[in-house]
Amino acid sequence: MTDMVNITIDGLPVEVARGTLLIRAAEKAGVRIPRFCDHPLLAPSANCRQCLVEVAMPGRDGVVRPMPKPQPSCSMTAVEGMEVSTQATSPVAAKAQAGTMEFLLINHPLDCPVCDKGGECPLQNQALELMASGARSVTRFTDVKRTFPKPLRLTGNILLDRDRCILCQRCVRFADQVAGDPFIALQGRGAGHVGGQITGGLYSEQIGRFDSTVLDFHDPGLPDSGLATIRGEAGLAPEADLAGPDGGPGVVDGRAYGPAEAELDVSGRPFASYFSGNIIQICPVGALTSARYRFRARPVDLVSTDSVTEHDASGSAIRVDMRRGVVLRRLAGDDPEVNEEWITDKDRFAFAWSAQPDRLSVPLVRDDDGELVPTSWSDALDVAATGLAEARSDGGAALLPGARLTLEDAWAWSRFARTVLGTNDIDQRVRDHCAEEDSFLAERVAGTGLGPVTYCSLEGAGRVLLVALEPEDECGALFLRLRKGVRAGGVRVAAVAPLITNGSRKLDAEVVLAAPGREADAVAALARTHPGIVEALGADGAAILVGERAAAVPGLLTAVAALARTTGARLAWVPRRAGERGGIEAGCLPFLLPGGRPVTDAAARRRVARAWGAEPDDLPGAPGRDTAEILAALEDGTLSGLVVGGVDLRDFPDPDLARRALNASPFTVQLEVRCTEVSEFADVVLPVAPAEEKNGTFVNWEGRVRPFGQARVSRARTDRQVLGMLAAEMGADLGVEDLGALHAGIADLGLYAGRRGGAVPPGPAGGAGGTDAASGVDAEAADAGGADARLATHKPMLDAGRLQDGEAFLASTARRPVARVGADLARRLGLTDGRELTVSTPSGSITLPAVIGEVADGAVWLPECSAGSTVRQTLGAGHGSAVRLSIPATGTEVVR
Repeated sequence: MTDMVNITIDGLPVEVARGTLLIRAAEKAGVRIPRFCDHPLLAPSANCRQCLVEVAMPGRDGVVRPMPKPQPSCSMTAVEGMEVSTQATSPVAAKAQAGTMEFLLINHPLDCPVCDKGGECPLQNQALELMASGARSVTRFTDVKRTFPKPLRLTGNILLDRDRCILCQRCVRFADQVAGDPFIALQGRGAGHVGGQITGGLYSEQIGRFDSTVLDFHDPGLPDSGLATIRGEAGLAPEADLAGPDGGPGVVDGRAYGPAEAELDVSGRPFASYFSGNIIQICPVGALTSARYRFRARPVDLVSTDSVTEHDASGSAIRVDMRRGVVLRRLAGDDPEVNEEWITDKDRFAFAWSAQPDRLSVPLVRDDDGELVPTSWSDALDVAATGLAEARSDGGAALLPGARLTLEDAWAWSRFARTVLGTNDIDQRVRDHCAEEDSFLAERVAGTGLGPVTYCSLEGAGRVLLVALEPEDECGALFLRLRKGVRAGGVRVAAVAPLITNGSRKLDAEVVLAAPGREADAVAALARTHPGIVEALGADGAAILVGERAAAVPGLLTAVAALARTTGARLAWVPRRAGERGGIEAGCLPFLLPGGRPVTDAAARRRVARAWGAEPDDLPGAPGRDTAEILAALEDGTLSGLVVGGVDLRDFPDPDLARRALNASPFTVQLEVRCTEVSEFADVVLPVAPAEEKNGTFVNWEGRVRPFGQARVSRARTDRQVLGMLAAEMGADLGVEDLGALHAGIADLGLYAGRRGGAVPPGPAGGAGGTDAASGVDAEAADAGGADARLATHKPMLDAGRLQDGEAFLASTARRPVARVGADLARRLGLTDGRELTVSTPSGSITLPAVIGEVADGAVWLPECSAGSTVRQTLGAGHGSAVRLSIPATGTEVVR
């Protein structure tokens, strides 16, 4: 039971929990106290002193006495009998707040008309409120205001105008407390302390990166740091793509070259954070700005729409801001149940992908000369309908919709497959998949709705085990929620993985290193090798989170399910793509109908047929082909047609097979936002709308329904509308034009309540091929000279994906691609840290700088789809594959 205390605020009695901050207690009483440094999701710091209030509290004798000075309400907690007087009733508090504001404005520039924050600035608003209340409206400061060279580029994406900064340290506290990436700090405290010497000067205390030359308290007598010396640089360097205060190039070299910052981003700066953009939004003034949005619009010019991210399965709430029909920025939405007030930089900045020059605006049809030519909708639909009708009667047509669809669009794809093309050959999985995963999804994921594992439940889960999942890269909101639980003491994280990542370190995770492809052995052996983890998983609330990449490891899903049954831990599956869970619920899999119903269940088919207005016998009863089987059937001529959605050939487990299949397909229809490599093989290309140009629903990894509105007025049609028109051209009514009726149909059908598919069938979980889970080296293959190492791979959050196109500033902040190699292999090769390493297979090779250590013995890790490292396309290999390592004859030492 919560211990409550009684206090008074401005004479009003208020009952709050013991330990409640006074500023929160005042909010409960309906009194808002001005503040800048305070943020409900950050620990108190009392930096700005704007929230000063008068406090009286009982002493040991019980007598209530006023404290001698006003107190910061953002850091003082409520105790029984306390009496608080805010600026509304206390002249002392009002005078203290007015004095603090006067000091904050002494050096603050009067550039509100051009400041990005103007119109939504807490400093501006509170200054005007004070003036309206009778406080001083004319400054008494007569000296020259302090100025700085600006803007300072903190990262490739974030710019700092230091003369606007009020040193509230919200940005510093976010980086330290939330993201765990200390890429920004308050420096120069105590008159500027550099290299053991006090330098003094006007510019002592300020926010910035760890580079004294930029912060203007550099001692010329001290040697330049790190990379600046290597490059022969000194002082500040202008960059022509950013304007300075005089209209010329801005001074923006905010790099940090210290030895502690070993990991670089693509631009050559120390890697900052995947969440750095949040500091722009929480900055209470206009000190921090986005390189893309800077000077682009005023808040009053913007039209805002609440939406949901399309970049991962987090379901994070976002706000889309537009001006004259153009999206200019995205902000984090406020949703305490999901992402709180934080989003990833990918969610915030990667929105230009749908407005690139290759955007499709009209249908394309391949002419007699083999060229795609623009045509009318009626002609394109006629050609598509005729070709698909012929394919349906001659071997059949399959569907590969991709996993970035809304629930409504996925429903249309599923219904089109069954009722128009009469097939279960539909699979949204453009990734590793297997029969073991089919059973796992049918039993534990599909049709389960919002499960017991949620963002909120994870904060106090006790023990959380991550398997085949790197939350920081694959689901940023999940990573932040886990880290919040770790910092609060409610969560201890363990992970089974082939390498120790930055995300694991920031979660203080206990990492069980497992060789790539042998993670199933490691999970099965946890009770013997790590009994403490298994014991902790038996406690109430404990959870196991398994990623979609588990499908690439035979037996891993079996081992995870067995561990969950043995310990009683709650189990959740976390996909990467935004539409993956919704597609499963809509039936975009060859073995499932909507709501998680098995296609083999006659009663389930009848129920779905009734909801679709079809005859039960019209729905095929045998499971269809999965993605790999569809591609193989297209290549050998068994299938005669294909309808393909938003897919990237580089994502397929075998991109070469995908290209051969598309080339051999007799007839292909593509639904896409932009021209892609698939378009080169398509006979008909039908343009569809991106997420910001339609309303719809995503279903996140929790199973939580996340509806969103249409942000931009557009004439582009959604997938469901295009498929509805195509069905009508083929003589069928898809019943998806009326969105209200579609939602009613989904709700009426509901979730499957029948018997699940039974236990996950046993898989080859270890003991095969002579591979040692500790070393990962296949002894037989090594003896035969066939392999030097086992490959581990996954996609970093920022990579070479098409949904990041058009965002050069964001792209420059991605982690520099490197090859992470086990220390044992490095010793065998004579490899030194930073030297180039070539990873090769008979299909090709990838050469990247090497980083040694924190990888399972016998393993090498590569980013799956980054610049210079397209693993599946170049190597023709995946996670757990055998690869050969070598040092190039011309290999060079790369400065880290």
